Amino acid sequence: MNYTECIEQARGRIGSYCKACSECNGRACKNQMPGPGAKGIGDTAIRNYDKWKEIRVQMDTLVENRPCDTTLELFGRTFQYPFFAGPVGAVQLHYGDCLNDISYNDILVSACAASGIAAFTGDGTDSNVMVAATKAIKNAGGLGIPTVKPWNIEVIREKMAMVKDSGAFAVAMDIDAAGLPFLKNLTPPAGSKSVEDLREVKQAAGLPFIVKGIMTVKGAMKAKEAGADAIVVSNHGGRVLDQCPATAEVLEEIVNAVDGSMKIFVDGGIRSGVDVFKALALGADAVIIARPFVTAVYGGAQEGVEAYVNKIGSELKDTMAMCGVASLKEITRDCVRV
Repeated sequence: MNYTECIEQARGRIGSYCKACSECNGRACKNQMPGPGAKGIGDTAIRNYDKWKEIRVQMDTLVENRPCDTTLELFGRTFQYPFFAGPVGAVQLHYGDCLNDISYNDILVSACAASGIAAFTGDGTDSNVMVAATKAIKNAGGLGIPTVKPWNIEVIREKMAMVKDSGAFAVAMDIDAAGLPFLKNLTPPAGSKSVEDLREVKQAAGLPFIVKGIMTVKGAMKAKEAGADAIVVSNHGGRVLDQCPATAEVLEEIVNAVDGSMKIFVDGGIRSGVDVFKALALGADAVIIARPFVTAVYGGAQEGVEAYVNKIGSELKDTMAMCGVASLKEITRDCVRV
């Protein structure tokens, strides 16, 4: 199976919101994109995609012919590629009822691990979402990153207990989820966090802690102050606020400000191995790709995930070879033209 075949099989299985487009760019679903939905007209998701395409790579084949090494070391683990599957929760509600969180996470986490990468898993208003996610990670020998929503500290402590039991090698919090409409006015409450709040969450985690949802230098410095081990430059897939800049537009200035003090991931509209290369050239350590992995699972289960990982990985290797680099460390700012 290749990814094109996977997309074709996903159509009709993936619910009414996602259109299983050949290239997921936000234009077909707009403010109805799964997740559920986007605020306003969904223009930030489209901008995320478009801005990566405006960055061009610098071809250079006047180099020694060497094999390309795409391996990444992160928090004591070695991965085959510098990209990860993004967190998705409540799939039955958002993407169609042929899968639920248990079956989705069982497929995604194990298939990513078998392909040499790892999956971030989601959280939701239903506590069983985290139960299913952490169970799948435990079954995969801890090769996954649970992502906890910004609940109050009591609920976070309960979730962190499940995370620790799973043996996960790291944990994340998608702080940008504070803007999701379906999290408002909930019991328990969920919302934004102060630096002190985030420091308390970090202590409760007891693992390498990743703060997802950073879009400014100021935000990055707050995450650093709170003790975060890594950040994800992210606007929650463009769903939580219209008129935001794209992640590609703010990544480099955040990288420069952090200056190596934390690991940096980036997500939002990254849809090819060439895009992965561009993100690394702008200073990211790794990238996260979410919705195409959902299509892969719905369209081909384990085989679909393997096909998608191979697609992105082969595109990254080809870009590296054509741009004259043989390792991730050799992908530098002069490899791209902005």
